[in-house]
Amino acid sequence: MAIRTIRIDEDPILRKISRPVVRFDISLHTLLNDMEETMRNAMGVGLAAPQIGILKRIFIIDIGEGLIEFINPQIISDEGEQVGDEGCLSLPNRYGVVSRPNTVTIKAQDRNGTYFELTKSELFARAICHENDHLDGKIFSDFVIGELNYTNNEDE
Repeated sequence: MAIRTIRIDEDPILRKISRPVVRFDISLHTLLNDMEETMRNAMGVGLAAPQIGILKRIFIIDIGEGLIEFINPQIISDEGEQVGDEGCLSLPNRYGVVSRPNTVTIKAQDRNGTYFELTKSELFARAICHENDHLDGKIFSDFVIGELNYTNNEDE
């Protein structure tokens, strides 16, 4: 496994649309392992492949319930609304209030190409929407209600 460089700020790759994964092989497994190590090293709860410069439709999430890998994800339904703060590993020290669905159902493939479907709510639903946006060249700051805020990291 290796820690990859997280693309930040206005890196043009963050604005590009990712391509579907068609090969489920050892190189995909290596990429997923590297993504996990990179996300954990950065103390994030999610990471999309474009954030490390790979334009593939892949993201991972671990909000404390165990890692889930999403390949070629499609949000097939959503309901309700939640409004809350979001941040992003690609926009360090910035956060803002974003409205997201409270519950989402997503269909995706695992690292072996097997399809699965999940319905998640609250923080997990927020993370799914946030990471899925990266695959379409969108960043949470595109959806901020009001101002994008900055954290003071003098103590970190």
